[in-house]
Amino acid sequence: MAEEKEFLEDGDATVVEFTDEDGNKFYYEEEMIIPVDGEKYALLVGLHDEEDDEHGAGCACGECDDDEDVLIAKIVTNKDGEEEYIEPTDEEFARVQEAYDKLVDESEED
Repeated sequence: MAEEKEFLEDGDATVVEFTDEDGNKFYYEEEMIIPVDGEKYALLVGLHDEEDDEHGAGCACGECDDDEDVLIAKIVTNKDGEEEYIEPTDEEFARVQEAYDKLVDESEED
């Protein structure tokens, strides 16, 4: 993940700012919290400024990557008592993915 994380308020949404080692900033919206084994994990969806993209969102040129920018991050409390997003281990990621799939299956049954 990134070195620096900052929480931003955007109405009711929780937006997380990640800064990489080159100083580039990336923004993600917390889509949902997935509890697994007493830990909390966030499903984060990338927020992109259409002006930053050459073609913009929903471009049908055939050259643009239509994959959604989604991350899973573990939420931990740092030494200052503030929540931080960190990269989960491969094992944690697999458990979160399994829990997410179960949630999706349950919601489809309703």
